[in-house]
Amino acid sequence: MMRALPLRLAPGQDLRAALDGIIAEHGVDAAFVLQGIGSLSVARIRCAGRDDALELHGDTEILTLAGTLAADGMHLHISVADAQGQVLGGHVERGCIVRTTAEILVALLPDYRFRRVQDAASGYRELLVEEKKR
Repeated sequence: MMRALPLRLAPGQDLRAALDGIIAEHGVDAAFVLQGIGSLSVARIRCAGRDDALELHGDTEILTLAGTLAADGMHLHISVADAQGQVLGGHVERGCIVRTTAEILVALLPDYRFRRVQDAASGYRELLVEEKKR
């Protein structure tokens, strides 16, 4: 059973930090960010193959936001467009600051547990999906 949780973040909030507490706050072990739109005044995005984040200052529109939320970590991707319509996407890092609004739909999954475990093949902490026994 999935439970929908619509959120609205206010100006000045850190996008990643705001999503960090959702799991504990709602008493679940797994959630998905299904989609998000809005705007950022600062976008910190880590692109594929990079260790450091790109930092964009100025008005950007959130085109897409999606990912997984677990007690031991999250994996969020975002695409944003700047004032000229140039699009950039990658991993959401701390420091993505909401400009006017962020409207986000989270799916809480009470029947599942998400954990991040080291994966020998990828070299990264990857998602482990476990169904809770009833």
